[in-house]
Amino acid sequence: MEERSWVEWFEQASTNDWPLDVWLILLHWELFAMGLLNTILLVSLSLFFGGILAVVLALVRTYRLPVLSEFVWLLTYVERGSPLLVQLYLIYYGLSQFVFVRESILWVILGNAWWCALIAFSLNTAAYTSEIIRGGIKSIPRGEIEAAKACGMSVWSQLRSVILPRGFRYALPAYGNEVIFMIHSSAVVSTITVIDILGAGRTLNGKYYVVYEGFLMAALLYIVVIFITTKFMKGWERRWLDFLVR
Repeated sequence: MEERSWVEWFEQASTNDWPLDVWLILLHWELFAMGLLNTILLVSLSLFFGGILAVVLALVRTYRLPVLSEFVWLLTYVERGSPLLVQLYLIYYGLSQFVFVRESILWVILGNAWWCALIAFSLNTAAYTSEIIRGGIKSIPRGEIEAAKACGMSVWSQLRSVILPRGFRYALPAYGNEVIFMIHSSAVVSTITVIDILGAGRTLNGKYYVVYEGFLMAALLYIVVIFITTKFMKGWERRWLDFLVR
């Protein structure tokens, strides 16, 4: 017997009243795989670059550096006070309106929807994470910092050995919520032509004029990603916060 292709199998199933939504999703597994990969890459890189920037912003705000502290406060206020979708549109659609941007070398990045999404996500999560880290640093008992000073530790040694490690530990539970928030918020990237998880679902629905198949699959993938992320964050918390239990 000759082997039948996926397309022939789908056509045969459609004549036998098979659940077409399931076959439709299976036929386009590569589309959802690409969407899942894009979502994971965007969120992971955004958290990485945003996390590095957040540490700098948090330290500037904590030590109240002149001028810079006010600038960081304004930046974080704008980022946290406006919707992520608006920020994404301003970067992707707004900057392209300027001729000098389109004619500059930056257009290689700003003319690509994926890179614009990475920039928008990184800045947004940096604003939220900086406040989380700042709160963690503020939670450190004053006596520990005074003890570090009494031991003759330099400012850099205090940051590296006491302040940042302890601040990260206190900030970790709240940071787990930020990671989950970023995964949920990444769905807005589908509005600027990037095929993420939601974008894959929208593409499937639009191509075959179906209503719920693509969205159901997208919801399932988000649930799986959030479940794995939650388990990872809980394990990370148990490891880093074990000293509080003891």
